[in-house]
Amino acid sequence: MKFLRYGDLGAEKPGLLDKEGRVRGLSGVVADFAGPTVSTEALAELAAIDPADLPLVDDPGRIGACLAHVPNFFCIGLNYAKHAAEAGQDTPAEPILFSKAVSALSGPDDRVTIPKGSQKTDWEVELGVVIGHEAYRVTADAALAHVSGYCVINDISERSYQLDRGGQWIKGKSAPGFGPVGPWLVTADEVPDPQALGLSLTLNGEVMQDSTTADMIFPVAEIVSHLSEFMVLQPGDIIATGTPSGVGMGRRPQRFLRPGDVMELTVEGLGTQRQEVV
Repeated sequence: MKFLRYGDLGAEKPGLLDKEGRVRGLSGVVADFAGPTVSTEALAELAAIDPADLPLVDDPGRIGACLAHVPNFFCIGLNYAKHAAEAGQDTPAEPILFSKAVSALSGPDDRVTIPKGSQKTDWEVELGVVIGHEAYRVTADAALAHVSGYCVINDISERSYQLDRGGQWIKGKSAPGFGPVGPWLVTADEVPDPQALGLSLTLNGEVMQDSTTADMIFPVAEIVSHLSEFMVLQPGDIIATGTPSGVGMGRRPQRFLRPGDVMELTVEGLGTQRQEVV
């Protein structure tokens, strides 16, 4: 099942996508998608509803982030072998963990604003993982049972803030609009193997990233298990699992985002985002 949120910023409503690709309203059935309402059990209850029994939304308008808010926005760095190579970094011995500010969350087609003074705003298409069941010290074999769904994420990054300003990477990852998520939250049953998904990003129609999640150094199950060794993962937490090669920082010469640029990014089966840069 594919769930989504539609409507103006701050006034989004929950819905689902039926088999014909039409939006069906879920207002009155669920308040919104966040925290307990995206638990594995809650989404299973919603998936049992016959979409034909729900009102058809003729003009959904803007599509918002598929989650209203998140308890935690975790990210994994240098998790694709070819991306680590283009960055000139050794293969990590264990997942590199950092966070984005939850205030970076934005819709899949919302404009991306370059922060004042930024010279190195970059793109990163990623597979997003949504936690659906509390997880603490779970094994890799049991980890995927704690995932309720998947989505597309653009882990937009200001490289100078990230790497040149000291401190931790969160400084370069957290500007408003730096976390486009969606368009859909796709339930885990529709993604039998998260390590077999194509993902790509184009900039002004030119392919920048084109890879597969098979190139991940640490697969999704290992990431969830590893994070749960150190903290309790909660329903609604989101994990951006790393980006493949082809980011602007890794190109020669380097290429960063400029006003007027258009990014389009896709993860197989999870939908497409489109963002204009301003």
